[in-house]
This record gives sequence, C-alpha cells and structure tokens, in this order.
Amino acid sequence: MKNPSRSRVAGLFFLALVSSIAAPVAARAAPPAFAAIFGDHAVLQRGEPLTVWGTADPGQRVSVSLGGETAETKASPGGAWRLAMPAMAAGGPHRLTVSGGGAATTLNDIMIGDVYLCGGQSNMAFPARLSTGAWSDLPANPDLRFVNVQNVSEAAVQGDLARPLAWQVVSPKTAGEASAVCYYMARALQQRQKVPVGFINSSWGGTTIQGWIGASSLKTLPAYAKRLDALADMASNPAKAMAGEARRHQQWWEAHDPQAKAQRAWSAPDFDDAAWPAVTPAGSWKEAGIAALADFDGSAWFRTSVTLDEAQARAANKLQLGPIDTYDSTWVNGVRVGGGSTAWVWRDYPVPAGVFKPGRNVIAVHVLSGGTGGGLTGQPEHRGVSTGDGKFIALSAPWKYQVGTRLKGLSIPPAPWDIPTSLSTLHNAMIAPLAGYKFKLAAWYQGESNAGEPKEYETLLPLLIADWRKTFGQPRLPFLVAQLSSFGAVATKPAESNWARLREAQAKTVRNDAHAGLAVTIDVGDRADIHPPQKAIVGERLARAARALAYGEAIAPGGPEATGVTRAGEDLLVKFKSAGGGLRTYSAGHAIGFEACAGAECRYVLAAPQGDTVVLKGANAPGTTHVRYAWADAPFVNLYGAEDLPAAPFELEVR
Repeated sequence: MKNPSRSRVAGLFFLALVSSIAAPVAARAAPPAFAAIFGDHAVLQRGEPLTVWGTADPGQRVSVSLGGETAETKASPGGAWRLAMPAMAAGGPHRLTVSGGGAATTLNDIMIGDVYLCGGQSNMAFPARLSTGAWSDLPANPDLRFVNVQNVSEAAVQGDLARPLAWQVVSPKTAGEASAVCYYMARALQQRQKVPVGFINSSWGGTTIQGWIGASSLKTLPAYAKRLDALADMASNPAKAMAGEARRHQQWWEAHDPQAKAQRAWSAPDFDDAAWPAVTPAGSWKEAGIAALADFDGSAWFRTSVTLDEAQARAANKLQLGPIDTYDSTWVNGVRVGGGSTAWVWRDYPVPAGVFKPGRNVIAVHVLSGGTGGGLTGQPEHRGVSTGDGKFIALSAPWKYQVGTRLKGLSIPPAPWDIPTSLSTLHNAMIAPLAGYKFKLAAWYQGESNAGEPKEYETLLPLLIADWRKTFGQPRLPFLVAQLSSFGAVATKPAESNWARLREAQAKTVRNDAHAGLAVTIDVGDRADIHPPQKAIVGERLARAARALAYGEAIAPGGPEATGVTRAGEDLLVKFKSAGGGLRTYSAGHAIGFEACAGAECRYVLAAPQGDTVVLKGANAPGTTHVRYAWADAPFVNLYGAEDLPAAPFELEVR
C-alpha cells in the first residue's frame, strides 16, 4: 500500500513546479544608481551641505549613506531622486551607498575635500602630458583626483552627463590625460591646503563662450533671441528645426548665388550626374587634383551613393564625412541632414529614421570654400554610414563633382546648434548636469575663438560667470580667469589688436567682480603656437589667485596692475598696485611696450619704473588722451613685480 502522505507531498511538489513554470517570474528591481559625476575615487566638497542624486524605479524609496550619515527620499514618477546630506569635514576614504528595493549600489574610496571646476576651450583642454617638463613632473598623489567630462552638445538641458565617466587618482600613468592648467593649479593648492582635492575638466577645444552660457541667461541679450528659439525647436521638434534651417540655408544661397535656385536640383536623388567628372576627395580640392578648382574660391557640389540592404537601411542613423572646408549643406536622398561652418570640425550628421532606404542611397554635398582651399578635406576611409548597432559602412562608390559659382569672401551664418559656435548646447550637456555638485572655485581659460568680437566679450564673460553661479546655487563662487596669452603677429609699430581688446575685456570683468581673479599669461605665450605648452606657470598663477579669493590669504591675487595715469610736467605717471615691493625690468633699464595715444594715433614712449610707478618720459604731449601697455597680439614684455609676476596689459585714460 502506498504511503498517502508521500503521495500528497509529491503531488504538491508537482503542482508547485508546474506553477513556477507557467507563472511569469517577477522581475527583480534594478539597483538604484548615482548620477554620472559620482564614482569611485570621487571628491565631494567639504564644509558644504551635500546634494546627492541619481535614478531608481519610479516611486521607489531610496536610502543614501556616507561617512556615518544617512538620508532617505522617494524617486519621482520619472525615476529621478535627489536628497541633501549634512556638510562634512575633509577626510576619507568613505563609502557612498544608495539602496532601495532590496538592491544597492556602492561607490568606494570617496574623499571629502575641495572640488574645482575647470572650463573653456583648447588651452584648458590641453593635456598635462604635452606640457613643458611633464615627462619628469607628474608624481603620484592619492589626495589629488580628476575627471574629464565627455564632449557632448545637446539642444536641451540634460539631467545627467553622458557616460562613461571615471574619476582618476593622480599617478604618473593617469595624470597625463588631465587638463594641464587645471592639474597644475590643483596640485599647487593641494600641496598648500593639505586636504583631498578633486578637479573636474569640462572644456572643448575651439568653442566660443556662447555655447557655455545657459539659454535663459543668453536670451537676455536680444541679438540671440531668434536663434535660441530655433534651438528650442531643435530640442522639442528636430524635424521642424531642420526644415527651418534648410529654408534659411536655401534663402542664403539664393541671396548670394544667382545659380543657387537652379542648382538646388543637384541635391535630388534622381538627378542624373553621369556627365559629372569623378574624383576621390582627399584634402582640399586643389590637393585632390581638381584642375578646375585649383585657384577657385566659391562653391562646388559633390555626389556619391551607398547601397544598403534592408537591415542596414533600418539601422542606419548617422552620416560621417570627416572635415569639410569650410561651409556645407548635406542631403541624403533629397533630405537635408546637416550643415557645418568650421573647416576643422568633422561632419557627423544624425539621419532621421526612414531617410535611408534599402538599395541605392544618394548623398549630395554643397560646399562653399570660404577662401581657405575648399572641399571634402578628410580621408576617404573616414566617410561612411554608421548604424545603431555599431557598424560602419564605408562610402566606397566614386564621387562626382561639379564646379558651382565663384564666390569670394562669403560666410554662411551657422545654425545655433553647430559646434564650435553653438548657443548654450555645451552648458546643456556639460555644465547643467553638474548642478548640485558644490565647488570651491571655478577656473576659465577661453577667448581665442571670440577674439574677433572683443567688445561683445565684455558682456558675455560676466554673463557666463553669473550664469554658472546661478546654475550651481553659489552666488559668491570664486571665479578665476586665465587671460589670453600672446599669439600672432609681432607689432613693429603701435596698432589696434583684437587680442589686446579681449584681454582688456577679461581684465574689466574681473575688476568689476569682487569674487573674480585674473591670471596674466602674456609672458608665457608662443607667437607661433596658439597652444603654448608652458602650462605649469599658468596653473600656479591661477592657484595664487585662488589663495586670495577662495582661501582668504592676505596676498594680492596677481601681479602689478595699473590703477591710473596722471600728468606731471612733460611726463606721464602710471601708478601700479600689487607690485610686491617695487617694479622691475628684465634685460633692460627701461620697460618696453608702453604707448601714449592722442585719440587713435599712438606712439611708443620711454618708460622708467620708480618704485610702484612707471614714468613715461616726455609723453605728456598736447592732445594725449590715454596710455596703453602690451597692446598687441603677441607683445614682448619685461615689466614685472618683485614676486616675478608680469604687469597686466592695460588701456587707461589720462587724468
């Protein structure tokens, strides 16, 4: 006889097994996550209430712990969470953990100390490994950490940085990829403050300041309102924005090129280009051996095709063409997918779904040379179609070309999302997502790309500083500016200089801001290289400004600064502050680079330092209105204070 209890147990087991197979397994909740800026080895700002944020399942309760402190909150319906934690003293290492729904994420080796934000263009992005003396001067320092923010441009404000990000502990193996200026500044301050220091590099070579200012701030300037409206369209309705940009480009072409309306048919996929000559574009059209374009300045058309199967057409989402010199409008199957306005910028154009088709796809590019050579200047192997699953389909078919219209000295105004002259897009993707991450100071090294409009920079730089302070909720955030160095033509006689004007705009901004400091770099430039490698001196001068502004040391933030010019008989007297015990000249008994001006007419004058004053001998001629110093793109200077800091360039009216 069977055991009834054993039979019943076997039956229950069978039913449970069948139920477990038939019923869906409950999905395990993903562990809550931190925002991208938080990571192993990160540094958080000491002495400030901390904000920590990230993502979790919608409505999930999350708990964050750090250094013995715990805080809780609930994720929003969109899955975002943010909470505050009390201020902490310098120290560590700590663990930072977020838990919820039975799962947790832990970050290790978190330090509490001082955090610096560094932004700007290529001279801030310039890596430490290329700086003068770097081969023997990047020692390990576990209390110095850094992270580089990826270069990303977005039409709308982003809730998080693009991943992946990785905080690095400074060592001979890692420090070479840090921003050189930011590294040397941070190293000098860390050695002095003896606390952990973290620095965040959010910079992009060649970019203008307008891209780093938030749209709400930039829109206070009426000149930008219309273009910011177009940017808002790109954020909310890209198809509408691209159609508007296509109309604007076509209107520009028709206003400047009498052949533009007829040539518009050349972008159509069914246009017959069989009679056009073939070419393999590589370098400028002169370098590509296009005889008809050898000495040509104007427009030309290029056409090619790529064959895709059904799966490739469905996955294709980007057209990559490499750099184009200088301006372009580009179509895929008669749909305009993009255009650029800078010769060195690679053209990587997102292509909306449905534009690529199975079979033959026609690509047409209308190029305007802009006076600098012209053509599809990249290498052929870099041109192709990218797919969402990471494949690259080369453009291997021959290119055809046709000479357009000779047009000299023209430029096409860029779209508001075009790098490197975009509006607000870098702020949206590389600054705004850091809101909540407190900073001890911010440092800015930029201006080369705005040197053509120095007067406008007088408005834009204060606007950027105010915008960042507002973004981070730190109205008195110390803001350090590295002044433009020397680059370009050497002056053999007094002349106007946009680079000098922009330096003056930077100096004026700092003078009008009680929480800003200036690092003069005029003596460590290279007139033949816009990226001078002597970054250690620049970083250490920024560190000195930080010691005064951010750490409250009783020192001058920089070197000698002219405060006024007065008349004294036949001479003019230039009074300086922050001379550190007296002015001095190097390699001469007088200071070079001083000019006395009567209106727009300037002349070099003999300058003799006496204590904290420079006497301009015989400069008080009738009609003299103002004095300038180091007023050139690449001036030679030899006037310093007693602490080996150069006198700042200036322009001052005579009192």
